[in-house]
Amino acid sequence: MSRILLNRRTFLQLSASVGAMTLVPQSGWAQETPVKGGRLVVAGDSEPANLNPAIVASNGVFFVASKVIEPLAEQSYKGKDGLDPRLATSWEGSEDGLSVTFKLREGVTWHDGKPFTSADVAFSALEVWKKLQNLGRVVFKNLAAVETPDEHTAILKFSEPTPFQLIRNALPVVTSVIPKHLYEGTDIAKNPANQKLVGTGPFKFGEYKPGEYFLLKRNDAYWQQGEPLLDEIVYQFLPDRAAAGNALEAEEIQLAAFSAVPLADLGRISKSSGLKVYANGYEGLTYQLIVEINHRRKELADVKVRQAIAHAIDHDFVVKTIFLGYAKSSTGPVPAYDQTFYEPETATYAFDPAKAEILLDEAGYKRGSDGNRFKLKLLPAPFFNETKQFGDYLRQALGKIGIDAVVVSNDTPAHLKAVYTDHDFDITVATPVYRSDPAISTTILFESGLPAGVPFSNQYGYANAEIDKLIKSAASELDGAKRAGLYKELQKKVAEDLPLINVAEFSFITVARDTVGNVSDNPRWAVSNWSNVWLKS
Repeated sequence: MSRILLNRRTFLQLSASVGAMTLVPQSGWAQETPVKGGRLVVAGDSEPANLNPAIVASNGVFFVASKVIEPLAEQSYKGKDGLDPRLATSWEGSEDGLSVTFKLREGVTWHDGKPFTSADVAFSALEVWKKLQNLGRVVFKNLAAVETPDEHTAILKFSEPTPFQLIRNALPVVTSVIPKHLYEGTDIAKNPANQKLVGTGPFKFGEYKPGEYFLLKRNDAYWQQGEPLLDEIVYQFLPDRAAAGNALEAEEIQLAAFSAVPLADLGRISKSSGLKVYANGYEGLTYQLIVEINHRRKELADVKVRQAIAHAIDHDFVVKTIFLGYAKSSTGPVPAYDQTFYEPETATYAFDPAKAEILLDEAGYKRGSDGNRFKLKLLPAPFFNETKQFGDYLRQALGKIGIDAVVVSNDTPAHLKAVYTDHDFDITVATPVYRSDPAISTTILFESGLPAGVPFSNQYGYANAEIDKLIKSAASELDGAKRAGLYKELQKKVAEDLPLINVAEFSFITVARDTVGNVSDNPRWAVSNWSNVWLKS
C-alpha cells in the first residue's frame, strides 16, 4: 500500500495528489466486483438534537441524515457544472432570474411507501428551506411561490432576480426534501420525524440509542437499481475522539471521517497494516476557524478592542502547532482557493501583542491592579479537537494582553443553544463551512436582523447598514462579474470592521479499513449518500 508522508506544510496544495494516491487500489481491488451485504461501523461524530437537514444544514447533521434524506443534486468530480442528479434530473434558470425549473425523478417512493412528487419539493422549499433552514433562509429569501404543473415538475418563482449560479451552487446543501404528508399541519420544528427520519435515500433510519449509536438500514426500494450495497451503517459514538485510531486498528470500527483520528496520531496510523488514509473527498467542505464576537457586550462593540483581539492571535502558531500543518492562515471570509470571489487586498492583522495593548489602552481599557482589563466568557465549539485546543490557546493569548477569558465547555446541543439562541457568550470559537458561493454560507455571518435560533449565523448582534446593502445588492445581481465585485467589496469592509475574526482554513482526512470500497469518490463524500459503498468480505 502507498504510504502518506505526513510532514505536509503544503497540505492544501498536495491534497489532490495525495488523495489520488490513496485511492489507488491494492492488488486485485480494481478487478473485484462490489458485493452486497455487511455492516459498516463508523466513528460517530456527534448526536444532533435535530437530524433533519432540511432545517439544519450542517455537516454534523448531513453526516448521518444524507444517507436517509436526499437533496435535488449532489456535488460531483465529473458531472456537468460539478453536480450529479439526485431527486432532480435536470434544472434550468430563466434569463430574468425570476424562476428555476426542476424536472424530478420518477418512480421514487418515501420510506413509508408513499410516492415522492413535486408537492414534496414545493412544501419543503416554501415551508422549510425558506422559513426555517439556517442557510435556506438566505438563498430562498425571495422565493415567492412554487408551481407544480405535474407531479414531476417544480418551478421555483422568485419575487426578485435571483442568480441561477447561486441556486445551482446551493443544490447539494440547502435542498434536502422532506415528505409533505408527514409534516403538513404540524409544528415542523418539533415533528418527531426530525429525529426518526423518513426520506427517499438508500438507507432507512433504524434506531438511535443516546450515547451509543445511530443505526441505518438498507432501503430495498431505493430508486437506484442495485443500490445500496451495504445492509447497515452504524455510527458508533466514541467517548473519546482520540479512541478512533485505536478502534480502527482493533477492527472495532471500519471508518473514521472528519479527522476523527487526531492529526497527531496519523503518523502511526498511516503505517498500520490494513488502513488507508484519504485526504480527498472534502473539497466541497472547506472549514473556517473563526472567533465570533458578541457585539452586545460594550467592550466588544468597540472596533479597537476587536482589532486588539485579532493582533493577539498568532496564525502561524495555530497552523503549525494546533493543525500540524493541515491548514492555512485565513485573510478573510472567502478562502483563497475560490478564484471567482476571493479578494486578496483586504486589511490584515499581524501577530503583534504590543499593538494590541496600545489599542486596548486607546479604547479606555487599561490594566487594573490585578493586571486585567476586563473578563470575557469564551465558548470553544466542541465539534473538533482543534477547536477545543484553539479555545485554550485563545484564552492564553488574551491573557497576555490583559483580557481574562474564562472557558465554558458544553456539549454540542448546549453550545448551539447558548450561542445561537440564548446569546450567552462573549466570544466563541466557531467553524463555519464555505460552500462554493458567499451567498450560501458567508453573508449569513454578517447580515443583521436574523431571528434567534438560526445556527451558524449572525447571532452576535452585529449590524452594519453598508454591509447589509452590499448583501442585498449581490443577492439579485445576475451579472457574474458584477456579483463577484460586490462580494469582493464586502470582504474589504468586513476586514476593516471585524465583526468576527477569521483565523484559519482547514480540511479533513478519512481513515478506513482497506476492506471498505468507494471511499471519497465525490467532493462532499462524508456527507453524501454512500449508496455505492461496499465491504470486501
